[in-house]
Amino acid sequence: MNSKADLLQGTLDLLILKTLALEPMHGWGISLRIQQISKDVLQVQQGSLYPALHRLEQKGWIDAEWGDSDNNRKAKYYRLSRSGRKQLELETSNWERLSAAVRQILETA
Repeated sequence: MNSKADLLQGTLDLLILKTLALEPMHGWGISLRIQQISKDVLQVQQGSLYPALHRLEQKGWIDAEWGDSDNNRKAKYYRLSRSGRKQLELETSNWERLSAAVRQILETA
């Protein structure tokens, strides 16, 4: 099965927060990291990524500042805020609870 997985609503926010917990990075780097860690199962398109980054910034879960990328271009770098770390813990707990419930249904149904 070679099709790429669609993300459940809200899952992209969790993946972005987790990715930024590792280190600050620019949008393209976030997208690449998610793709690499998922072994190419998940690919985040720019049309989904940048609205999500904007939404997370508006909620105060991430902070952003302009800097130079590896190829000397200006890029907006994002990092997890203190409230973003708390939200990551909450979102992770919710995801674990949801995935356990789905696993339980798949094992018994």
